[in-house]
Amino acid sequence: MSYFQTFPSEVIMPTTPASYPSDLSEAQWKLVAPLIPVPQSYGRSREYGLREIVNAIFYLLRSGCSWRMLPHDFPPWGTVDHYFRRWSKDGVFEQMNAQLRADLRERLGRSREASASIIDSQSAKITDRGGEHGDDGAKKQTVASGISL
Repeated sequence: MSYFQTFPSEVIMPTTPASYPSDLSEAQWKLVAPLIPVPQSYGRSREYGLREIVNAIFYLLRSGCSWRMLPHDFPPWGTVDHYFRRWSKDGVFEQMNAQLRADLRERLGRSREASASIIDSQSAKITDRGGEHGDDGAKKQTVASGISL
């Protein structure tokens, strides 16, 4: 009996990348794809599809893993990081959120924009100065050698 005959013949290796719970479905991609900036017509040709990049960004955000721990079936972390930073700087994610929220409100029979909002005391600032302020002159400072000043 040869080595290859010990494995069942019905075992087939997957030919497509692994699917993650954070991956966009076809319907979700159809909603998001028009909101992604059009690629520039000059420069190097794109090596990875925008859907792969978006799925990788959603995986990172959902899982909370570090950039360098991105699974190997996604584009390289540097590529994903580049698009994430550029789209964040350009406000793409905010535009996506606003557009999808407006579409959902319209689908639910509401106006596209909210007519009222609520502010509670936890989110409203009551002073114009934020952070710590004031001075505690009696506080001792410790130098790296462990001597108190």
